[in-house]
Amino acid sequence: MQSFLGYLHSNVTPGEAGSLAWVVIYVLLVFLGISVGVIFMNWFERKVMAHMQVRLGPMRVGPVGLLQPVADALKLILKEDLVPANADKLVFWFAPVCVVMTAFCTFIVVPFGRTHAITDMNIGVLFMLGVSSLGVLGVIMAGWSSNSNYPLMGSLRSGAQMVSYEIAMGMAVLSAVMMTSMATGTGTLSMIGIVEAQLHQHVWFAFSFFPVGLIAMAIFAIAMVAETNRAPFDLPEAESELVAGFMTEYSGFRWSLFFLAEYASMVAVSSIATALWLGGWLTPFPHLL
Repeated sequence: MQSFLGYLHSNVTPGEAGSLAWVVIYVLLVFLGISVGVIFMNWFERKVMAHMQVRLGPMRVGPVGLLQPVADALKLILKEDLVPANADKLVFWFAPVCVVMTAFCTFIVVPFGRTHAITDMNIGVLFMLGVSSLGVLGVIMAGWSSNSNYPLMGSLRSGAQMVSYEIAMGMAVLSAVMMTSMATGTGTLSMIGIVEAQLHQHVWFAFSFFPVGLIAMAIFAIAMVAETNRAPFDLPEAESELVAGFMTEYSGFRWSLFFLAEYASMVAVSSIATALWLGGWLTPFPHLL
């Protein structure tokens, strides 16, 4: 108990302090926080689309439609979970788990504050790029294990799109890493170190070497939208010709895991962009306010 309470006076992350109990607490907080965030994002997106398409359904379930996510969750949990007869059942089962794991593992190095991160790695940027890239494996596993042509084409199409934007994303991130060396002469791959470099240099990297930093952030933003398969980069789903792509044979709870992973990835890449170019947890003018 003394060791547990002693961490409250620490100025490092739980991973750096070696406090397993606080690491577990932080992991649970991140998981619950992102899950609640996904529920809100789903509700908000459905509300906006309902207004655009003049549909009243998402507005009638509870006050201003607040219970729509609850209704969706109950429907997905109660829906029959089918597995194709000729599918590779083990791979078919593990594919959505793999996608969710890679989406949430990215948050290990995302800094919400100097001590409000699960851990700080000296290779945090490489860890982020490496783990986020593994999501394509789950997508291809889902398409191949279904033993159906539509999911297979969708998964290969999705894999090609996700891989094609990795180089652009990596080069954009490299620019932020190089900017960290301006004050000390040595750069850092630590996510917390990158935020602290922006504090010491008195400028967000988005406005450093203007307009180079802004261009790098814009490239990363475009690449991260493509990585998460959001419009206008939602070609892998291609409902007109591929009937939802690699998720064609998935239903019920397994389908919802892909949905959870997609929205969690959106939060992850947005958090990373904020840490790299928009000062992370810093206020806009930390030395003036």
